[in-house]
Amino acid sequence: MKILLQLAYDGSVFHGWQVQKNAVTVQETLQNAIEALSGQRLPVTGCSRTDAGVHARVFYCTVPAKELSHIALQNLPSALNAHLPDHVVIVSSVLVNDKFHPRYSCKQKEYLYDIYTGSYRDPFCIGRSWQLCRELDVVRMNEAGSFLCGTHDFSSFCASGSSVIDKVRTISAIEISGGLHVVMRICADGFLYNMVRIIMGTLVQVGTGKISPETVSAILEGKDRALAGTTAPACGLYLNRVIY
Repeated sequence: MKILLQLAYDGSVFHGWQVQKNAVTVQETLQNAIEALSGQRLPVTGCSRTDAGVHARVFYCTVPAKELSHIALQNLPSALNAHLPDHVVIVSSVLVNDKFHPRYSCKQKEYLYDIYTGSYRDPFCIGRSWQLCRELDVVRMNEAGSFLCGTHDFSSFCASGSSVIDKVRTISAIEISGGLHVVMRICADGFLYNMVRIIMGTLVQVGTGKISPETVSAILEGKDRALAGTTAPACGLYLNRVIY
């Protein structure tokens, strides 16, 4: 058996999820807490490889159950939280069988992207929103987003140099809400490297009137990263839901 942990973290203080040399990551921080409880360095498998600066309102990972059996399952979150910094918290813990994989058992993931559009910088949004500080046409952005829904080859919205061969993904929903914070919700069966951030960067070009909504369809069909917009900053991106 494995233990499935649900956690949340503020990514602004971490260099992403995955362990790296000479950089503080969420995975390493969690392993340190687990080692403090079990006396062993246990493997931790995550549901996603979030980049440096990316946040997670919901994130799942698994750890071996046997080495933590001396702690009641319902007490494990509080026990781990006592050893974790304020920027990461364990929300729940449940047992799953060995066939369950937090990444490959996932059916869909949902991300949110937050853009602050106020006329001046907000110090309370530092590290948590893209502070664009200009108005965006949300109606045009939603129109452009509709061209991306469905099953497509998203090569134009994948970071250059990615080793992934199959770039076909299915986006089930893109919704953009307006206001002082413009927020994009995007749900898909999987995402390519920087896919959400490149989509957001491209939709901002639509929202500022630099390109038309229909241009996004041509960008998608071109299957060329050079056609799409800039990669939006990591600070505005949140993993919001993981559906199993």
